Amino acid sequence: MDPLNETAPDSVMAAPPSNKTPDDGTGICALDPYLDPFKDSLRSRFSKAQQWIKSINENEGGMDNFSRGYERFGFLVAPDHTITYREWAPNALRAYLIGDFNGWNRDSHEMQKNSFGVFEISLPAVNGRPALEHDSKVKISMVVPNDHARAERIPVWIKRVTQDLNISPIYDARFWNPPQKYKFKNQRPPKPASARIYEAHVGISSPDPKVATYKEFTQNTLPRIRDLGYNTIQLMAIMEHAYYASFGYQINSFFAASSRYGPPDDLKELVDTAHGMGITVLLDVVHSHASKNVADGLNYFDNSDHLYFHEGQRGRHELWDSRLFNYGSHEVLRFLLSNLRFWMEEYSFDGFRFDGVTSMLYTHHGIGTGFSGGYHEYFGPNVDEDGVIYLMLANEMLHTIYPDAITIAEDVSGMPALCIKLSLGGIGFDYRLAMAVPDLYIKWLKEKEDIEWDMGQLCFTLTNRRYGEKTIAYAESHDQALVGDKTLLFRLCDAEMYTNMSSLSTLTPTISRGLALHKLIRLITHGLGGEGYLNFEGNEFGHPEWLDFPREGNGNSFHYARRQFNLVDDQMLRYRHLNEFDKAMQWGEEKYGWLHSPQAYISLKNESDKVIVFERAGLLWIFNFHPSSSFTDYRVGVDVPGTYRIVLNSDSPRFGGLGRIEEGGRFFTTDFEWNGRRNFLQVYLPARTAVVLALEETLGEGWKSRQGLGF
Repeated sequence: MDPLNETAPDSVMAAPPSNKTPDDGTGICALDPYLDPFKDSLRSRFSKAQQWIKSINENEGGMDNFSRGYERFGFLVAPDHTITYREWAPNALRAYLIGDFNGWNRDSHEMQKNSFGVFEISLPAVNGRPALEHDSKVKISMVVPNDHARAERIPVWIKRVTQDLNISPIYDARFWNPPQKYKFKNQRPPKPASARIYEAHVGISSPDPKVATYKEFTQNTLPRIRDLGYNTIQLMAIMEHAYYASFGYQINSFFAASSRYGPPDDLKELVDTAHGMGITVLLDVVHSHASKNVADGLNYFDNSDHLYFHEGQRGRHELWDSRLFNYGSHEVLRFLLSNLRFWMEEYSFDGFRFDGVTSMLYTHHGIGTGFSGGYHEYFGPNVDEDGVIYLMLANEMLHTIYPDAITIAEDVSGMPALCIKLSLGGIGFDYRLAMAVPDLYIKWLKEKEDIEWDMGQLCFTLTNRRYGEKTIAYAESHDQALVGDKTLLFRLCDAEMYTNMSSLSTLTPTISRGLALHKLIRLITHGLGGEGYLNFEGNEFGHPEWLDFPREGNGNSFHYARRQFNLVDDQMLRYRHLNEFDKAMQWGEEKYGWLHSPQAYISLKNESDKVIVFERAGLLWIFNFHPSSSFTDYRVGVDVPGTYRIVLNSDSPRFGGLGRIEEGGRFFTTDFEWNGRRNFLQVYLPARTAVVLALEETLGEGWKSRQGLGF
């Protein structure tokens, strides 16, 4: 993505809206005057969202009740053990509940259909016990038009499905009713002021070539995340997906936690344990599309093409080969909003990262479309207004019922007002992902020599975000780790990662450059790039190789579908240096809170020296990206006078650096304006290094023992 696609021009810095903010959805225009020509579209969106809210209030008893569809549909067990099963399937003529409990008799347990197309059956308790055994298999068998054929499907609202690849890739639905319900021990932690996100996939979270479990993640990976200093986890591939290699993006059962990693209670324990560590847990939710599977998905559920999806071509995504939801349908809204509530209530998640938001916002789904940043691209016939309104309703529902909930949008288009609340006409997300940032790094590493890196463009890309909208910055995510691409360190070091990452081997120019730029790229992204930070698991220590799931094309190998944490634990390998640097960044942010501080003031972008200097959260950040030139007594401006000390030094031997910077020194400001700041100080800047300085009085008691090793 072109960096300019991400946001409007920097000049959009209007004052916050006054108390006279319009109540018609155009309040956002006070924040972004470029939206003034599109007030009619903003009013239309806002009005339709309000109409939905009014209709839900009048017909469903309010959003709270409407979003509890999982308490009305699917399998419900009453205190007297009576089981009621309901399913919406208006196209079906008749329906029957079948399963282990009745020997799969297709005619013995007929369901009753009401005027809304909802089938229902109640099964009284048998000898004081539920008629269906816990974990027994079930299905719905429907008689459908077309010669009264049978369509047998997995219930839509089922909470547990399992797959035995030795028998068939098709999932089995399970009646999940454990005799002992999991009881959460820990409260949700407070909403973090700064989101430091560890993006993780349970299945790959082991050095062993296998599918790791929820239990193993809880025992082995959570302590690593806590010790690194991340306060938020974004769990991927949890909603049950038909194909492991889809990375969780082809959902077939939206209310079922993936059984690949263990039973539901193990996931609850994972979330509960994270909460006990003070870690917020987000779910990577996929409401942008669904698996096209028929036998074990939503597709053609009641033998119609249009139950949950748009009919015909509009209901199909050409590139993803999947089905697209009809966000303008009352029952689809119930299904999707209830899905969000379910994961919050049943598993105690703290919020969501919405995948594929661009596809939801536009009728073209972003396919073959380049966004120039012109505002006309965000309005008009190419916008799927139903999709926009669904996201408005989803965010409003979540933030009303769960004030501390966090929602993040993955959107490459730069849609304005994405992270502005509904009352001002916005879509209501808390954060958007800064997707232009990793694209810039990859482009430069592919196409430019280090000396050609443009300091002005780097600063522009890192700070070019919409006023009033919070951004999650990242140097690389799972997208850059997938096969066909390369992680940053792999791109920097390539074959030498296999031969020269041991501290017993010679520190070659390639490895030295790779370690240095890996740290500089992450540090400047962390300090300058947003109001939150994200890292994909393993990338913090420069995970070698790519990520590739078992599939026919690689002989169903697990070799690349794992995270080699053993490399960090080996004290003779240089990966541990990068891990320590990442740890220093996270705990430094915890101490100084730069992510939730106002945007940085950049005082220097020197193209010839390749030096960048900025101030944020009371810290002075100094970067020298020059590949060969070091500078003695380099003068940098700083606004606040005083005595400064180094609190983070990328060149420290602890971080795999060359130890060229004296870490115990004191830096005294001179009362003389420099680069637009009221004072200056002078530092030694070796090539490819960065230092962060803090006022001496902000340092804790333990600073002397750490000197430059990380806050």
